[in-house]
Amino acid sequence: MDASILVVESVTHRYGDRLALDTVSFTVKRGELFGLLGPNGGGKTTLFRVLSTLMEPSAGRVLMDGGPVDRRRIGVVFQSPSLDKKLTVLENLRHQGHIFGLHGAALRTRIAEMLSRFGLSERADELTEKLSGGLRRRVELAKGLLHKPELLLLDEPSTGLDPLARRELGDYLEQLRNKDGVTVLLTTHIMDEAERCDRLALLDRGKLVALDNPRSLKEQVGGDVVTVGAKDQSRLSEQIEKRFGVKATIVDDTVRIEWPRGHEFIPALVEAFPGEIDSVSVGKPTLEDVFIHLTGHRFEENQQ
Repeated sequence: MDASILVVESVTHRYGDRLALDTVSFTVKRGELFGLLGPNGGGKTTLFRVLSTLMEPSAGRVLMDGGPVDRRRIGVVFQSPSLDKKLTVLENLRHQGHIFGLHGAALRTRIAEMLSRFGLSERADELTEKLSGGLRRRVELAKGLLHKPELLLLDEPSTGLDPLARRELGDYLEQLRNKDGVTVLLTTHIMDEAERCDRLALLDRGKLVALDNPRSLKEQVGGDVVTVGAKDQSRLSEQIEKRFGVKATIVDDTVRIEWPRGHEFIPALVEAFPGEIDSVSVGKPTLEDVFIHLTGHRFEENQQ
């Protein structure tokens, strides 16, 4: 069996004159937790709609095991809740089962399995509108997995969740991968959620700018990240580049430098420009630092 369950080939999409996706290509391996990471407006939602068969791309194609994506083999959890709030948890799951042709004892057994799996057995008869955001997300997952899909697609699954519920969701997704062998693909702009993925595709302005595991992506950054505050960022960045021969990028009103063992560099930096530096900090590179390194701007600068 091919190691890749999903192949995205040169997918391009336009909304009128606006290019939302620009020849995006990647593969998703069977049994991995794969993330699409990028800012709002970067192309994630458009790509998600293409992957979930909600829309056809302007060009390119998506293949599942060498053929068209089979809706019966995928589960989809959208960013916007799809639960009927006036129905109970059990009723929501029952209606979902009917959509996929499940009935009778087989459906009852499967619903019981999902309720138990997601800790919802005691909530089965409660209206979903009375549940917390985290519990509703569990019902959404149970709904998406009811028909035993091979591939689960989730669009911004942590939206509206508090940190504890977000961690619980991450644990559930890892269980699906490790215990059930379900391939999971999610879109996100949340860094800690992206850190838990096996591999990440970074999207910016419709383009795929990087594809690798989180650790390897962070290793692309040239050392520690030194962030310098100054009144005249432009002048200071030019002086730093001239003096130390390193690229100094202005990001969010600060000067950003990548330098191995950054803490050892700070004394030389401060001594070189007395009175010009207001603040300085150093840290290990994050995924957002990777994004800045590759694109020259932060996530929020590209939000629409």
